[in-house]
Amino acid sequence: MEYGTLDREIHIDATPEVVFDVVSSPEHLREWWPDEAEYPVEPGGEGRIGFGGTWVRFTVVDAIPPRLFSFRWTHAEGETAATGNSNLVVFELEPAGTGTRLRMTESGFRERGWDEAKIAAEYADHVSGWDFFLSRLPAYAVKVATTP
Repeated sequence: MEYGTLDREIHIDATPEVVFDVVSSPEHLREWWPDEAEYPVEPGGEGRIGFGGTWVRFTVVDAIPPRLFSFRWTHAEGETAATGNSNLVVFELEPAGTGTRLRMTESGFRERGWDEAKIAAEYADHVSGWDFFLSRLPAYAVKVATTP
């Protein structure tokens, strides 16, 4: 099995503008992915996201509403996020009928310098995590789109 890039695509019954806010804004992210999120939504914006009291570094790479949001995460405290010390997650959005096609990719597993067993374990952990959390995204985005 290849562990280079994790790739998911989903359809969401909300506009790209709404979906962009839902995948980029800390206040919305908390509702479908991490328990906590603190970062500015701007390229180079640094912060953190939290899962059950464990904090993970988070750095915004690109924020191009309503088409693209990307970030690096999982780098060590005190390090600047870069290829080789963090994973890159990219959300690409495009209109699809009355909704949005969201493509999510996560890469960087092989660039970390880990042995094959560690790469496989990290990749499997992220696959199960994204499968769970991304399944929560469409319903939340629809809720945001329909809330006055």
